[in-house]
Amino acid sequence: MILSFSYSEETLPKISSSNRAELGFSNWNERIERIENSDLKQDLIHFQEIPKVKSLLAAVFSNSPYLSDCLLGDMEFLCQLLKQGPEKSLTAIHHHLLQDVAISTDRQGVMRELRQAKKRASLAIGFADITGQWTDRRVVEELTGFASTAISTAISHLLLELQKRGQIELKNPEIPEEDCGYVVMAMGKLGAWELNYSSDIDLIILYDPEKITYLHDRGVQEGMVRLTRDLVRCLDDRTRDGYVFRTDLRLRPDPSATPLALSFNAAMTYYETTGLNWERCAMIKANPIAGDDELGQRFINEIKPFVWRKHLDFAAINDIHGIKRQIYAHKGGSKIAIKGHNIKLGRGGIREIEFFAQTQQLIWGGRNQDLRSNSTIFALEQLHKAHLISPKALHDMTEAYWFLRRVENRLQMVDDQQTQFLPDTDEGLADIAAFLGYDHVDEFSEELSSHLHAVENHYAALFEEEHTQPSTTKNLVFTGHEAAPELVEELEKIGFQDGTRVFQIITKWKQGKYRAVRSDRSRRLISEIVPVLLEAFSKSTTPDTALNKFDDFLSGLPTGVQLFSMLQTNPNLLDLLAEIMGSAPALADRLSQSPGLLEAVLSDDFFTALPELDTLQDQLEHILEEARDFQDVLDDTRRWANDQKFRIGLQILRTTCSIERSSKDLSNVAESSITSLLPHVQDELKKRHGEISESNFAILAMGKLGSQEMTVTSDLDLISLYDIKETDVHSDGARPLDPTQYFARLTQRFTNALNVMTPEGRLYEIDMRLRPSGGSGPLALSLQAFEKYQRNEAWTWEHMALTRARAIGDNQEFCNQINSVIKSVLCIERDPQRLVADIADMRQRIAREKPAQSKWDIKLIDGGLIDLEFLSQYLQLRHGHSDPSILHSNTKQAFKNLGNAGLISSADTSDLCDAFDLFHQLQNLFRLTIGEALNEDQTSSEVLARLAKACNETGFPELKERYLQTKNHVSRIYKQFITNELLSQNTSADKHN
Repeated sequence: MILSFSYSEETLPKISSSNRAELGFSNWNERIERIENSDLKQDLIHFQEIPKVKSLLAAVFSNSPYLSDCLLGDMEFLCQLLKQGPEKSLTAIHHHLLQDVAISTDRQGVMRELRQAKKRASLAIGFADITGQWTDRRVVEELTGFASTAISTAISHLLLELQKRGQIELKNPEIPEEDCGYVVMAMGKLGAWELNYSSDIDLIILYDPEKITYLHDRGVQEGMVRLTRDLVRCLDDRTRDGYVFRTDLRLRPDPSATPLALSFNAAMTYYETTGLNWERCAMIKANPIAGDDELGQRFINEIKPFVWRKHLDFAAINDIHGIKRQIYAHKGGSKIAIKGHNIKLGRGGIREIEFFAQTQQLIWGGRNQDLRSNSTIFALEQLHKAHLISPKALHDMTEAYWFLRRVENRLQMVDDQQTQFLPDTDEGLADIAAFLGYDHVDEFSEELSSHLHAVENHYAALFEEEHTQPSTTKNLVFTGHEAAPELVEELEKIGFQDGTRVFQIITKWKQGKYRAVRSDRSRRLISEIVPVLLEAFSKSTTPDTALNKFDDFLSGLPTGVQLFSMLQTNPNLLDLLAEIMGSAPALADRLSQSPGLLEAVLSDDFFTALPELDTLQDQLEHILEEARDFQDVLDDTRRWANDQKFRIGLQILRTTCSIERSSKDLSNVAESSITSLLPHVQDELKKRHGEISESNFAILAMGKLGSQEMTVTSDLDLISLYDIKETDVHSDGARPLDPTQYFARLTQRFTNALNVMTPEGRLYEIDMRLRPSGGSGPLALSLQAFEKYQRNEAWTWEHMALTRARAIGDNQEFCNQINSVIKSVLCIERDPQRLVADIADMRQRIAREKPAQSKWDIKLIDGGLIDLEFLSQYLQLRHGHSDPSILHSNTKQAFKNLGNAGLISSADTSDLCDAFDLFHQLQNLFRLTIGEALNEDQTSSEVLARLAKACNETGFPELKERYLQTKNHVSRIYKQFITNELLSQNTSADKHN
């Protein structure tokens, strides 16, 4: 006879009571004597003689009266368990329940079988646990797996019973639960597949009356309530055979006023209108565990917007911590003590680990879908992967979690009681330490204390960290109708110029003059952060401007609780907020339109360069997979893109990335938005007009997007191109369109999708005027028509614009075709005299019609950005036919290519590339801080110093000198290649005449 258990006696629990062990063996011998089956009796006698089995039995008899009763009451199963091992034994239990018991319509027989199966499963899992065969994770998963099977068995039985009575018509009697319209949602540890040994189970029962064919005249609601009562009886009633699970239905919406089973729509209405934060927390672990799985998954999908808020939810922290304080008040455990300590609800216990994970899931899970796991440990692992918790926090919390779950299981394994309290006597504590395998109780107490304190420390860092108030502002008092002279003096001493105005602003907040500060909670929160807010603003370059801008920002907010909670929880954000409000009006305005942008700053990689294009596109497409409709697609795209643009803007402001990388990142964000949004627009068009078979469509990016030189305020210059196999064809939808109409309609819808204002703002301003024939031309062109136009009708300025063009979209083959056409057009040999004359004439016309407003007008000034761009475009059009390798849509790279080809000197190449970098750096900084151009006399010395520092100069005079020298270099090179060339041509023409 083979013993299937593989374990070492050293892993077994210690003998806590030799008397209980002796009594257990005495009962064992009595039971064996009464066994009539001689083979069974002989097997058990043989097993008892095996030292490992005897040690296992002694450990069970000594430590667990419950397991002792299970094995003594079912010696036949014990023999099977020892022969087959826990895994095969448990598999047989599942199979018997699902294949045999589930199809029975004998209620008493089903209840008896379920209770016997529960004891057998408890014994098998208990043996696997105490012998160390299974990990702690495997133990809780197997406990949950049995619960799932038991509930499923009971439901199948009850549904078949109803059908037998003629009260319901099942869609598939062979599989009663399939599409039955009734689902059991597992909550808590059951939903997370982390059930403890003697846990009750928290359930929410939902049904969809549209899916149920209910035949009794009492109606479907009453029928489903009765079904639920019968389910609870099957699981919860105590009979001579015991019970299956204590069942709790109180996590359903408003349990004192709602029926035991709720319709799907009633549940959704509740959560969408009156659901509370603690219910959001509970719903993280919700999981359909039995019944109609499709209905359960639909509920999980529909409930996502309630659980996973689109914006970071720091207000949830206070609500959840309030729940924890209530637990301390009502359940005890406000201090760590070993004897009598509640390892679940007490300090450092399991609930603190769960709340530590769940709170951060609620805060960040709306933005990061990877954080939405219903498993506590998986959630911690994902939080660490997202850089939201430290490696030490992950290690400490994981180790503590499984240690405490092991302790919890052993506590409950003793007498099958749902307890989390450690014994409050020395003897009792020594017993549980022995059951856990410790030689001495002090070893257990020390390890337990270490875990509890580690959890407490990490939990406190998240929930209970007290932020010290700054000494300069903590004693400022804002009371009365007028500012006290002492207050005004103190405010001006710390940097504000108008202390009275500061008093008026703060008083306005405290009086609830804005919507954002009308609730008691919001006023309390902002009062708490005012000292830190003033301290941060006082250190900005322009404190009064920063405060006034923040006041404008606050006046436009519909609510303030989320923002104030976020600032209270993350006070370091206040310094950044002050910097934005005081130094970057463009970012401040964007923040005023979308306050949620501030959330992005909290991500760990915020000030590092963005990932490459493919990764960005994958991120956005992953987000859009969750969209429920086209409006969600528009909002989600805007939220993602605006986050990225805000992030890049702050990187430019703080010069944490090169301007070349920032421009590329901005361009990649735009390209990702276009490529990810376009298929959704096409899907919307298909609903009415269908699609045109064997056709292609792509976007031609022009201007700064095409050249990957975008700034934080750039609009998008786009052209729509398509290709069709047959010209005489229409779309195949309910309202067919010819190709010209179809692709024009698609272009119109797509530009609207990019341009339209939604609650999340605008994605981009769109300019389509660079298409052939400009604003009077068709919105979309076939590639053939586009090529024909470019070869035969385009003006020189249109070919100049084409040097910065590149096709984008998910149809790479078609994009390559477009790019090939563009290259062939750019490689046409041109009349050098006409080319240089056209470009010089265009530059002169710009100088006449739009002269530079000051020497800091970087774009229009002589030797500025336009001269740089015109020079690059001229040289590419001039020499592209003889050397196509010089062509590049990016201006700086084109200069490098021209230098490599020997068409400009190495010194000029270096000067032009340096000029490009400096001008773009300044242009981006200007647009963030002061507008299009700098006015030295009206700009504070602090802002001027920031500009110099951003450009790696020691001061503004040095920056100014470098800027003037740089533009002179550009002007010299421009004259050398264009102005002088034109003069030379004119001179030659005069001589000829």
